[in-house]
Amino acid sequence: MSDFPLSSREIRSKITQAGQLELSIATTEIPAPTGDAVVVRVEATPINPSDLGLLFGLADMSTAKQTGTADAPVVVADVPDHLMRMLEARVDQSLAVGNEGAGVVVAAGEGDAAQALLGKTVGLIGGGMYAEYRLVQAGMTLELNEGTTPAEGASCFVNPLTALGMTETMRMEGHTALVHTAAASNLGQMLNRLCLADGIPLVNIVRRDEQAKILTDQGAKIVCNSSAPSFMDDLTDAIASTGATLGFDATGGGELAGQILSAMERAANRNAAEYSRYGSDTWKQVYIYGSLDRSPTVLKRDFGLAWGVGGWLLTPFLQKIGFEAGQKLRQRVANEIKTTFASRYTREVSLTGALQLDAVAGYGKMATGEKYLINPSA
Repeated sequence: MSDFPLSSREIRSKITQAGQLELSIATTEIPAPTGDAVVVRVEATPINPSDLGLLFGLADMSTAKQTGTADAPVVVADVPDHLMRMLEARVDQSLAVGNEGAGVVVAAGEGDAAQALLGKTVGLIGGGMYAEYRLVQAGMTLELNEGTTPAEGASCFVNPLTALGMTETMRMEGHTALVHTAAASNLGQMLNRLCLADGIPLVNIVRRDEQAKILTDQGAKIVCNSSAPSFMDDLTDAIASTGATLGFDATGGGELAGQILSAMERAANRNAAEYSRYGSDTWKQVYIYGSLDRSPTVLKRDFGLAWGVGGWLLTPFLQKIGFEAGQKLRQRVANEIKTTFASRYTREVSLTGALQLDAVAGYGKMATGEKYLINPSA
């Protein structure tokens, strides 16, 4: 490809000083790649919950309105005044969106790593993926196995590596089983398949019976419904049977993280030799890795003093384990992208289609089983 600089359309998100979100499509120029850089024609990029924080910027999407033209739609929405102080660092900045994607390498720098990818289908990460073309370093890509399509490889980084990161964290910290919330999500289904494949006991927490069925149909052994009157007893029994002392919570707000710790404490006390006013000495850990519930995190401290609640993010985890260990995880994802780490999408949209109000309302719900895929090349 010699048509450089190359024009590329991409979705942008901006919060204005006046307290308004603006989603639009901008045209940028992609320079010719040099060294180990490559240009990827992006053909598939998912809308993950982790993308929506940057895309929507805490705006009240119930106020969303569409302006612009058919070829260049613009979505505007109001940001509540009390939330603007949290967004000061990004006011009036037009930001590119999209954590990951997949496509074909159409141009490469002169470096060996770049040249080896020319014409290959790759997954890629690095932000700004809601775009027709992306210029990235070869090290930010994952060469997909022959026969893997961009749609199949679009979600090869965030969810698969998060699932693997959870099981690796479990091993690194000396736990032997896991508890996971929002377990019927795309990520939750991956984690269920991964734990089944690796023989890891997993306690899945969902909110509805139909979500439980999604998991049990896929072989899940333990599913607890947080809406059931017997939830705490069910959760305690599940934790007692698996020995789970580590939980990953996607909701963030509300009482669920505390309920997991309480159930772990109750399970630990079932076999206690004697009563301790300080609670069990079994270490119990919950990591919050999502914000599906933006209300305060509530901890009713009935779980002793041997416990921890913290945040968990994929990027710091990968930095912690190092490049070689991370590459092994990525290669497993490539090898199992059609099985363990397969993603399902309910709707595919173009760049302009992603800025239609019906689509915005659809992916903005973050509903289980309603995952959207953008094809910027459509």
